[in-house]
Formats: sequence, structure tokens, C-alpha cells
Amino acid sequence: MAKHLINYDLCTPGKNYDDLIEAIKAYEGWAKICKSCWAVSTNSTDTQICNNLKQYMDSNDVLFVCPFNDWASLNLSKAVVDWLNK
Repeated sequence: MAKHLINYDLCTPGKNYDDLIEAIKAYEGWAKICKSCWAVSTNSTDTQICNNLKQYMDSNDVLFVCPFNDWASLNLSKAVVDWLNK
């Protein structure tokens, strides 16, 4: 399984994005990196992830998905670092 980074900007103030978060958490494995940045572990491609998540977003929201292997961080929680190191 590959790890993919998901970043988004949600541009509609006050909108409930719980469905988007639940869709991200539905992948085989996940970690919340920052406020609007997640990592998922899945066999899905970046395009498949993007197509899946866009249904939970408004037309003015921004979504970026990319694979990653190497990474560096500052002040991430131990649980997130442990997950990323799997």
C-alpha cells in the first residue's frame, strides 16, 4: 500500500465538512498531519482519491493529493510519526 498526502482549503465559512473527514478516515489507514493535511495508506491512485473526496467539497474548495515516501517534520505528535514510519 502506498501513502498519499491530502491537503485541502475549505472556502465556505461555517460549512460542516464532517462527511469529508469521514471519507478520509474510511481509507485503509490514515493520520491527521495538520489542520487541513492528512496522510492515507491505500491502493487507490491520487486521481481516485481526488475523485472520491471531491463529492464532499464545494466548487470553490481546493484539493491536492500526491504520493510520498520521504518526509521530514517538526513537532508532529509521536502517534503521527509512528504511523508515518510504518
